Amino acid sequence: MTSRSPKGPWRLAVVVGLIVAIGAGAGLAAKAQDAPVLSRHVEQADIDSGGLLFSQLFQAGRFLFNARFNKADGQGRPASMGHGAPRTASQPAFTRMSGPDANSCEGCHFQPRSGGAGDFATNVFVLAQERDPVVTSFDPRDGTERNSLGMNGSGAIELLAREMTRDLVAIRETALAEATKTAREVRRPLVTKGISFGTLLALPDGRVDPREIVGVDWDLVIKPFHQKGAVVSLREFTVTAMNQHHGMQAVERFGAGLDADNDGVVDELTEGDITALTIYQAGLNLPGRKLPFEPERRAEAVRGERIFADVGCVSCHVAELPLNDPVFAEPGPFNPPGNLRAQDKDARSLFKVDLSKDIQTPRVSKNGGRYAVRAFTDLKRHDLNDGTYAHFANERAPQGFLHGVAPTAAFTEPTRPRPLREFLTRKLWDAGSSAPYGHRGDLTTLTEAIHFHGGEARAIRDRYFALPEPDRAAVVEFLKSLQVLPEGSPAIVTEDRDENPLRALGKAKD
Repeated sequence: MTSRSPKGPWRLAVVVGLIVAIGAGAGLAAKAQDAPVLSRHVEQADIDSGGLLFSQLFQAGRFLFNARFNKADGQGRPASMGHGAPRTASQPAFTRMSGPDANSCEGCHFQPRSGGAGDFATNVFVLAQERDPVVTSFDPRDGTERNSLGMNGSGAIELLAREMTRDLVAIRETALAEATKTAREVRRPLVTKGISFGTLLALPDGRVDPREIVGVDWDLVIKPFHQKGAVVSLREFTVTAMNQHHGMQAVERFGAGLDADNDGVVDELTEGDITALTIYQAGLNLPGRKLPFEPERRAEAVRGERIFADVGCVSCHVAELPLNDPVFAEPGPFNPPGNLRAQDKDARSLFKVDLSKDIQTPRVSKNGGRYAVRAFTDLKRHDLNDGTYAHFANERAPQGFLHGVAPTAAFTEPTRPRPLREFLTRKLWDAGSSAPYGHRGDLTTLTEAIHFHGGEARAIRDRYFALPEPDRAAVVEFLKSLQVLPEGSPAIVTEDRDENPLRALGKAKD
């Protein structure tokens, strides 16, 4: 990591001069003689040259993730909206609805520790940040309320998505080549890692009929982040979130030497800063299993996993997906414009982390000779709503799904309504650490979350509730055992004591 040059915004040797410069755009709040939290920045050149180890970059990313930014850092965006467009109306310093709405990433991702999930109180409002004037209403037509998800294991999730995307794209390209060569339509199932994404019809003229593609956008890029499955990578997620929630602009999206939000500060986050934040999230250990102290509850948790599979929950919450290569290379190959991309760099300068060796345990490991990720998801979008159970149809604003690149040229059907009711299958590997549940975080128990599984999951939901009560309790006990564990823990641990002090008090009284 290197200090900012005198041409940058931080001018650490002359803090008073910095405050004056910020005050011109940020008003009275910047007059306090405070220094920026980010007194140094991570430079991408140092990363590209191999000058930083994983441990250094991970610790720098942790600091950035937990940092409580202030005006001297460039926190706030008085003249721009959360998606980067200029703002015409007045902008409060903070607004819970449309942001900036947090002082730090950890402010929302905190349980059980930095990088984890959030309480209902930390919900965010997707799309509200695109309204001008600033949105102050909680009307769902303006913003769709979302609970903050945990980031542990997200590096492995992105690797799975990259491999699945490559598989699906290869199927498409092979089908198109065959259709062109034979002058006939070619239909191919879109299956990767045992997950079906429907069927693709390749036409002799080089176009694709995408109407039978399901659970993924027509571009066949698996987007494993955001509850709608709308974000490709940790990097894209991070660049967007830093601007939306904190008013901190990344150079790679907003340009070097520019003050896009008119707060008097330029170059608020370098490419290296974003890489460090990405590597921190990718390098968090994977969730594991914490079995209860009492032998009876422990046996029920083990039995509950079998029942969970027998009922059919694993048809979507797939217990384990195979991973071919555990090496996470940053930046990734599918980042959209506005983010640093692998294709823009020399392959030798990609920063690589082996998730089976470099990160703290629990980490990616082999199971039967192959790497396995036990996340309990299929990374596919589903509609869990029907005429009886429609709790998860709780959004009214469309989410920017991409139904293909240049649709008028590539596809037979140029447009399609953007689905409001489809969500990515929730990863359950941290279910015991990530209450509350549901996209809005308004379900306080696992039983409630299961209860509202309609639509595509209705038959399985009904089978579950037809079980005897002890069997249903065993499934919940199993799900509660899936937790984020301390760094360095084995993948499966057993409580060495009853960790519920109230239950322990009851035993003492008995």
